Amino acid sequence: MTTTLFTHEACTQHDPGAGHPESTARLKAVLSALDDAAFAALARQEAPQATIEQISRIHPRDHAMRVLASIPAHGYVRLDGDTVVSPDSGDATLRAAGAVCAAIDLVLSGTSKNAFCAVRPPGHHAEAEIPMGFCIFNSVAVGAAHARETHGLERVAVVDFDVHHGNGTQASFYNDPNLFYASTHQAPLYPGTGSVHEQGCQNNIVNAPLPPGAGSDMFRDAMTDRILPELRRFSPDLLLVSAGFDAHEDDPLAGLRFTDDDFRWVTHELAELADNCCGGRLVSALEGGYDLDALARSAAIHVATLMEA
Repeated sequence: MTTTLFTHEACTQHDPGAGHPESTARLKAVLSALDDAAFAALARQEAPQATIEQISRIHPRDHAMRVLASIPAHGYVRLDGDTVVSPDSGDATLRAAGAVCAAIDLVLSGTSKNAFCAVRPPGHHAEAEIPMGFCIFNSVAVGAAHARETHGLERVAVVDFDVHHGNGTQASFYNDPNLFYASTHQAPLYPGTGSVHEQGCQNNIVNAPLPPGAGSDMFRDAMTDRILPELRRFSPDLLLVSAGFDAHEDDPLAGLRFTDDDFRWVTHELAELADNCCGGRLVSALEGGYDLDALARSAAIHVATLMEA
């Protein structure tokens, strides 16, 4: 079995305005890197739009419809201080969530061992009724709900190594013992959540906040000592990954100072755990990453490691 890339041109058309760090250039850089001959064996599929039914498993239908109705015909609308939409943003955010759902369908069918969703806008900050932090709908949380509702899976896990804590995913999972969320992230930093004391209803939330400048050793120790053992204990039927690459040492928005090889290492560890727990069934979705060269390299390393799994 192979690795499948899900993306869509619409995701490059979401425009939050000049100077915004979550720019269309991010996804173009990732897709350019994945066009290299080294990725000739990577299967590729277009991301469909998520349905309102899929979105409303996480975001109440009335809220989802209000957000989509706010998309302007021209110009920009600000959903919060950081989250801006423009005419193509509705299609993009539905494709981002739809990519994760379609990737889950493919992986659970056995057609593909794992998948990477090269999409934007990112999603892990979006709470049930609050777009925030560049995020409109929470694609990974929508995917987890889809896996359970459509495929009857009982236990779904998300591991998030973005430099920012995924408050939206945590909030969606917090009170359900059959959903597991684990995060490494810089603290203190936006959005201010992700304390080790936030543990969920049955210890199904595992946060490993890291100080500025933490670097490779502290990241790998947090994964090895805290997150991976709890993930094994949870033993998911499906592993989802919020793959943010803004913890890279070259990223301008934070300071965890991870290296290219840290993303190879963590991808290998997660893929190996998925092999042992759930037949290798893993779906990853792009979150942050704001230095274009570091983002492109890190995403390419992530996908290459998934292809080797």
